[in-house]
Amino acid sequence: MSNPDSVETAAPAGFSAVRDGKILRVTITKPKRKNAIDYDTMVALGDTFLAAADDRSVRAIVLTGEGGDFCTGADLSASGSEAQRGITPDHVMDAANRLVRSIVDAPVPVIVRVRGAAAGVGVGIALAADLVYASEDSYLLLAFINIGLMPDGGAAALVAAAAGRPLAAKLALLGERLPAAEAHAAGLFTAVVADAELDAVVEAAAAKVAAGPRRALELTKQALNAATLTALDATLAAEKSGQIELLQSPDFVEGATAMLTKRKPVFAD
Repeated sequence: MSNPDSVETAAPAGFSAVRDGKILRVTITKPKRKNAIDYDTMVALGDTFLAAADDRSVRAIVLTGEGGDFCTGADLSASGSEAQRGITPDHVMDAANRLVRSIVDAPVPVIVRVRGAAAGVGVGIALAADLVYASEDSYLLLAFINIGLMPDGGAAALVAAAAGRPLAAKLALLGERLPAAEAHAAGLFTAVVADAELDAVVEAAAAKVAAGPRRALELTKQALNAATLTALDATLAAEKSGQIELLQSPDFVEGATAMLTKRKPVFAD
């Protein structure tokens, strides 16, 4: 996968990474945008996970979003300024794929805490983790089809690996919310708990894995991924190729405009 460092990035923003003993806590910090992430944030998050992989003192990574949502996908409002800086759809897709791959390949368990929405590429980011704990009011949403796009962030492989092709097709083709209870029943969430209990459940899981044998955890992750995510690289490549085409299509222009102006899109015949 190509490295997005060939494009000049802005100063890291939109997330924080704080060490807490053996635990690295990573938080997407764009609550006013419902934690939608732009290119720079994707690159910086990928850098953070790759750096953590080389730090043997890190034993667990907790990823969450500030405020009421985990991540609502790519920030479309940033696309104009990104284009002015020479950032193309190819660069954005590489940054998203690199981030998802860095989560999957992290040698220590990655634990995601989901409140509210995990939507768009946020679905791929969440499901790339090893343990996903969600509040009762949370949901997954692959709304790409509603704006003329296709799932990315490895979602096609990550959803299918856990829940099977029928549910993956339902999410991708209908673009409807999947409530937390249904996501848990399908195997997409590790557990769903009351919002008031979510932090305590995540902290207990993080403390347990952080105290575990690092190499055994790493090899266990590798074996699980080898058994379930054999198609991830091919999926990321297919999503990149298809999404680049769709991002330049009239249907996407119509879909994005309709979303930003809060009206129903009218796609071409």
